[in-house]
Amino acid sequence: MMDTARPPFPPFTLETAIEKVRLAEDGWNSRDPAKVALAYTVDSQWRNRAEFVNGRAAIVAFLTRKWQRELDYRLIKELWGFRENRMAVRFAYEWHDDSDHWFRSYGNENWEFDEDGLMRKRFACINDAPIREADRRFHWPLGRRPDGHSGLSDLGF
Repeated sequence: MMDTARPPFPPFTLETAIEKVRLAEDGWNSRDPAKVALAYTVDSQWRNRAEFVNGRAAIVAFLTRKWQRELDYRLIKELWGFRENRMAVRFAYEWHDDSDHWFRSYGNENWEFDEDGLMRKRFACINDAPIREADRRFHWPLGRRPDGHSGLSDLGF
């Protein structure tokens, strides 16, 4: 995999920061580890919960494991704040395990981008809450969240 520029580029405006967050959400909702990894620098550094992940190959391996365990994954991200080449994002996603137990995972991420719009640092804090299937709120077909679907604030999260 080669580095490729990923607009929009820093420094971000409110409009481009919101666009960048939605593009990240769309990528993760694809559940395609190789595609998602292309949004990160070759030497990207992550902290995801208590796991440290470095580089695209490790990102692909991490996401492959994640989506083998977190089934029917649907994610919503929302911009919390931004400055120059950094963003704070909050998110929630719903998924179930192989025993059909449902969860909603909530979290915050801090992102740092290089000049080509690739994310070079991602620090994520995540908490999982068991939910009943009847309490799910993310009901679109797998893949990209439809434009008309409510965001986190609209859903009261």
